Amino acid sequence: MNNVNWERLWRGSGLGFVAMFVIAYVIYGDQPKVGASAGELVSFYDGDRGRILVASVLFGGAVLFLLWFAAAIASTLRDADLGGWGAAVTASSAALAALFFVLIAVGAALAHSIAGSGNDTITSGLNDLAWALVVMVSFPAAMLIMAGTFGLWRAGLISNALFWAGLAAVILVLLGGTTWASDGIWAPDGAYSRFISPIIGLAWVAVISGLLFTRGPATVRAPARTPTRAR
Repeated sequence: MNNVNWERLWRGSGLGFVAMFVIAYVIYGDQPKVGASAGELVSFYDGDRGRILVASVLFGGAVLFLLWFAAAIASTLRDADLGGWGAAVTASSAALAALFFVLIAVGAALAHSIAGSGNDTITSGLNDLAWALVVMVSFPAAMLIMAGTFGLWRAGLISNALFWAGLAAVILVLLGGTTWASDGIWAPDGAYSRFISPIIGLAWVAVISGLLFTRGPATVRAPARTPTRAR
């Protein structure tokens, strides 16, 4: 145990988050959309109760990996004398994890007992709440990407190209918080909230985690940079 490089494992925990999240997402299945009928809701939550509860455990584990990953970024930024950006990473990851845990708890409660109790109104309301939480997750997720991208760039750990890619990811993920249309791709249960925004966020986590795992924390405290000085 003394030979285990725990800090390096933490830096690579983002990859664990991505892997576990994808597995849990596949196991969880296609959640009924907003306004789904009582039959659809009971069939999904009560009929597939075991599958949803297993996915909930995996989702919870994925969130723990995410928190370790965020802690690794914050530690790296503090070592580079960029504690402000590190604090932003910590705050945004905590907010993101809180929303994730509420979302997981809603799905688990529906599957465990609520959907099978016969109270269709509560079941429908909680299912719609889950989709609203999917939209709200976009805000702390975008802040985490922004804080991590700017902080690591100012520390000299990522290139200018990766900085601009991260900035684009911030904008695209933040757009997920505007998906309040009644139906279609821009609805809470539409393709943007369900697939496009999460894929962008997962891709950022995977790239940054892989980079930190390979290169390690900053060993040289680089001076602060601004995009206008990028070459």
